[in-house]
Amino acid sequence: MNGKRSAAVRFELYHVGISVADLDAMTAWYANTLGFTVEGAFEVEQKGLRGRLLSHACGLGLELLERAGSKVVGNYSDPFAAALIRGYGHIALRVSDLDACFEHLISAGARAVWSPRPAPIPGSRMAYVSDPEGNLIELVT
Repeated sequence: MNGKRSAAVRFELYHVGISVADLDAMTAWYANTLGFTVEGAFEVEQKGLRGRLLSHACGLGLELLERAGSKVVGNYSDPFAAALIRGYGHIALRVSDLDACFEHLISAGARAVWSPRPAPIPGSRMAYVSDPEGNLIELVT
């Protein structure tokens, strides 16, 4: 940064976008497992793209995108591997009961990446799972 302050601009997080291979399956997983609601759907036929906008009562929006010919380009097997690839590596969800949420996600088809443990930030705990397609989700208290 150049040390200059820009004019104050108010903003809020609108949504996080995740590219998925199976839009229908991943929509159902996020809805059934984490309580997201489908708010809208769209298609850009000439680009082979379908999408769904989901929302959660906590205010988080999630956009799931399915495009013909998409492929996995990075190894997001754990947070350290994700940090070797530039770009977005995970989404983080603040949860009230880390252990219960971790177990709930595992029982719903998520893969355990890091079991609940102390976080680098003193007084916090964290865990990582990956959704059924391998996208990393951090759980934080």
